[in-house]
Amino acid sequence: MSSVGTPQATKVRYLIDPKRSTFVVRAFATGLLSSFGHNPTIAIPDFQGEVQFTSSTLEDASLRLVVQAASLTVTDDISDQDRQEIERRMHNEVLETDDFAEIVYACPRVSSVQKISEGQYAVTLNGELALHGVTQAQPVSARVTIQGEILRAAGDFPVHQSDYEIRPVSVAGGTVKLKDEVKVTFDIAARKQA
Repeated sequence: MSSVGTPQATKVRYLIDPKRSTFVVRAFATGLLSSFGHNPTIAIPDFQGEVQFTSSTLEDASLRLVVQAASLTVTDDISDQDRQEIERRMHNEVLETDDFAEIVYACPRVSSVQKISEGQYAVTLNGELALHGVTQAQPVSARVTIQGEILRAAGDFPVHQSDYEIRPVSVAGGTVKLKDEVKVTFDIAARKQA
């Protein structure tokens, strides 16, 4: 008696390449003197992660991304003194990176996939973001392109700092402060692993 098994689907794994990726956070000033305020752009240079899936439709795709919180840096054209002060406050008072070293986004399975054209998809992830010791559901929409050995995902999503027990920074006696909502923008490249 012979048994013929069905072929097992092979899991495909892509590792994120930070050097070929762009990942930034944009904060916005508010308050009485916000027109004179600074809307900082913050780069996220140190992160790693992977995407895995078995089907060519991405319907079972998963994502795990880990950011080293202490790596966040201000990229705006400002004086070195202002940059150092903003980064000091961001790391010590806002993110408290000594206590919360990693920011993690994990999505065990995408919630929706729409094929746009060959190798291009609109994807919605309903993963969880662990930030500042708090884990919350965080939906993310992305445009995904698979071309040869490279997978690219691009999009943006809002994060409300208060959801993660982060108090937005204020300066000048509260006349200029940052809004609760920041915007995260990404264009991430990942390479297929053998």
